[in-house]
Amino acid sequence: MRELVKKPSRCPNCGVAGDVAALATQEQRLRLENAKLKAEVEKLRGTLGQSAADGVTSPPCSAGSVSVLMKSRSPLDDYDGTFLGHDDKPRILELARSALGEVTAMCSAGEPLWVRGVETNRDILNYDEYVRLFRRDHVGSGDHLAAGWSSVEASRECGLVYLDTVQLVHAFMDVDQWKELFPSMITKAATLSVISTGDDGGQDGVVQLMFAELQTLTPVVPTREFYFARYCKKLTAERWAVVDVSFDKPETDVRASSPVRCWKNPSGCIFEEQANGHCKVTWVEHTRCRRSAVPPVYRAFAASGVAFAASGVAFAARRWLSALQLQGERMVFAVATNVPTRDSSGVSTLAGRRSVLKLAHRMTSRLCRAIGGSRDLAWIRAPKGDGGDDIWLTSRKNAGNDPGEPQGLIACAALSAWLPVNPTALLDLLRNESRRLEWDVLLPAKSVKSCVNLAKGKDRANCVTAYAARPEEEEEEEESGGKWVLQDVCTNPCESTVAYAAIAAAALKPVLAGHDSSGVAVLPCGFVSVMPDGLESKLAVITTSRRGDDDELAASAGSGSLVTLAFQVLASSSPEATLSSDSVEAVTGLVSSTSRNIRKALGCQDW
Repeated sequence: MRELVKKPSRCPNCGVAGDVAALATQEQRLRLENAKLKAEVEKLRGTLGQSAADGVTSPPCSAGSVSVLMKSRSPLDDYDGTFLGHDDKPRILELARSALGEVTAMCSAGEPLWVRGVETNRDILNYDEYVRLFRRDHVGSGDHLAAGWSSVEASRECGLVYLDTVQLVHAFMDVDQWKELFPSMITKAATLSVISTGDDGGQDGVVQLMFAELQTLTPVVPTREFYFARYCKKLTAERWAVVDVSFDKPETDVRASSPVRCWKNPSGCIFEEQANGHCKVTWVEHTRCRRSAVPPVYRAFAASGVAFAASGVAFAARRWLSALQLQGERMVFAVATNVPTRDSSGVSTLAGRRSVLKLAHRMTSRLCRAIGGSRDLAWIRAPKGDGGDDIWLTSRKNAGNDPGEPQGLIACAALSAWLPVNPTALLDLLRNESRRLEWDVLLPAKSVKSCVNLAKGKDRANCVTAYAARPEEEEEEEESGGKWVLQDVCTNPCESTVAYAAIAAAALKPVLAGHDSSGVAVLPCGFVSVMPDGLESKLAVITTSRRGDDDELAASAGSGSLVTLAFQVLASSSPEATLSSDSVEAVTGLVSSTSRNIRKALGCQDW
């Protein structure tokens, strides 16, 4: 490399030697101009493309032919490998070590740093005490957060996970495994660079730079994008820590004009090995995010819309840990040999159980990642039908490179609404076989029969079911042909998802026998999110700073459920086709009809 530097620089086109200093000056000037142009493009993109995510009214698509919705630039496209300079590596290593000490202390500390909420029985951060302990260089006691551009969210949760410490550490340090653990929360993630490798080739001491986009399961709440350093450290023989911390100041970052609005204060997990292969997980989540427009009904659930608002359940430690516990149970049940017969009907082999659960997990994961508020999805408002609901529309292409879904142009429509019913009551309706025909427009039959039922968690509501329709005149043939509906239900204290898809019986039966399910094309739809509306949400932190009027609005949310209903249809078998008005009408009609049926079944047609 040194020899190359000594040689005179030459033009790659003509080979003529050039002046190194002049070339360096020109390159610097071009980089600055390029950065300015990128900033202007991002500003324009934010103005045009954030309407769906930020709740701003966007023009509906026309009633005629609809152009294919193009994907906006991915945030990972902005990363060109020069994110860090030569002097940044020591700084990040020191930042990671400091973050480890802070997270370890926050995981074990009690009062006055953490105060137990009387109403919620969960920990609330005393932010003034936090500033005194960890941020002595800050001015004041957190007043700059309330008056400035950001809101702060801090939470802590502790619980048991049905995975051992080694499994968890490897999953958190492998970006693909990490995404699979949290399909409802992580839209996309990537490892950008490895700053430090582990001791003896293991995970102890690894520091890597990462990107992640986090979501709530609705198109109307903006996603959160983070660039952060992840540090893995073995504390004792049975204790590990995985710590995240943002490594550039948002206000001084050269990419401050991009949609990366969030900053991760030292956050992370302490894993402690327990008996029987279990692990005790203590999770601390501490973030600051730019204030963004969030629909009022979601403000108590996703707290970034207001400063010091509700507990931010959408991105809090409780939701992370609940999702991790759910996936841990799924992985255990996939290999368990002692599952009761009543919780494993319709599948006779362990290989069949694994194959069905794998297919169901893929179905739910794909639906979750097709429905969030990511700028990649480019949501627009669909024309309002008779119901008058705000339905969002997007589309994507599969040119045959993904065998897991049909090839062609795929249209997706989604509706997010508040219903005046408890989430448990709504989930009971969706799981009730005898009432399915009251709302499911995909089953034109007089009755349905459950042919497969596989439990995948301690809560029997977490299960995979295959339904066969019973037409009036073919009650003896429902199991031998036609289409079945495969349904995957995932529920935890923070949210529930009900994903289902019509699959040909001829394609599903080999999966039940244990054959590979990766080639089975599914286009799932369903109730992507059934969440409490924030009744339990309280302050995320205690501080002497003033709260705004929006905070009072967020804290006064009523009891009910936040529901996102989504449908996907194959608009054309050709990836080069454009989205026609007939396809738009078809997919939005499915959403509207199902929404009306659900409201009628629950007795809340007027909402």
